[in-house]
Parts: sequence; structure tokens; C-alpha cells
Amino acid sequence: MVKNSFISVISQKENEENKGSVEFQVFSFTNKIRRLASHLELHRKDYSSQRGLRKILGKRQRLLAYLSKKNKVRYKELMGQLDIRNPKTR
Repeated sequence: MVKNSFISVISQKENEENKGSVEFQVFSFTNKIRRLASHLELHRKDYSSQRGLRKILGKRQRLLAYLSKKNKVRYKELMGQLDIRNPKTR
């Protein structure tokens, strides 16, 4: 699965499996966001899922803000790996 391959990429960098790392949390939230977005394309009036999506987006946004303040290099690498934002537009 994709999650296992991402864990292995992170563990190769840090030489240990660290599922609590900021990168892994952002990756996990990104997967949830993509699943909820595809669900909401079919079920437009599912307001509970819309609320959950907004909450997860906020959590991911706060984690990314933290990471960008702490380490710009790791932030840019993560953005490139997950294809979240286009750095040219920011």
C-alpha cells in the first residue's frame, strides 16, 4: 500500500520508523482528504463529511505551517512528494 511505501521512505531518511513525525501525519491527512473529496463528489449534501473535511484541512494546514517555520527544506520536499501545492504560485 502507499502508506507502507511512504513509511519506508521516511524510515530510510531517519533510520527508524517514526509514525508520529510531522511528515507522516501530513501524509495521512492528505490521504484522508483525497478520500473525503472523492466521496463528496458523489454525495454533495453529506454535511457531516464536509465538516470532517474542513477539520482535517485545518489540522494539515497547522502542521504544514509548523513544518515551514521549523525546516524549510523538509517542507519543500514534502510538498513536492505529496503534490499538494505548486510552489510557483505561492
